[in-house]
Amino acid sequence: MRHNKKFNHLSRKKGHREALLSNMAISLIMHKRIFTTVAKAKALRVFAEPIITRSKKDDMANRRLVFSYLQNKDAVKELFGVIAEKVAERPGGYLRILKTDHRLGDNAEMAMIELVDFNESMLEAGEGKGKKATRRSRKKKSTANAPEAEAPAAEAAE
Repeated sequence: MRHNKKFNHLSRKKGHREALLSNMAISLIMHKRIFTTVAKAKALRVFAEPIITRSKKDDMANRRLVFSYLQNKDAVKELFGVIAEKVAERPGGYLRILKTDHRLGDNAEMAMIELVDFNESMLEAGEGKGKKATRRSRKKKSTANAPEAEAPAAEAAE
């Protein structure tokens, strides 16, 4: 029976899988975006998001815990420095998985996994989309604002 065994084993033994996820997390932290298969991207999201959450509170215990997973001083420094500043107010969902084409050799589904706060083009598009388009109504505009708008113009003319 496979009770409570929900994570993807990725056709690897435990040590190999941990090393794979650790190396992919280091690459993601250092480069902010990596291309991989969809299955590995989903497994990496489960592995990396708790690590990013740990980086929000910068103390020695969290640094040591994150280092035990990553084993890379540069990645830990980058995570607790640059990345922690950007994700400080975000309550979760630090990573985005975008599916891309299939791989040429074996037709595997490929995906790009990236840190949400570091994609400048998506952030700019999100700012433009922030203003919600409203539906037009049949109500007439109130004339209460019109005299206020004309009063400063009359004072400026004098």
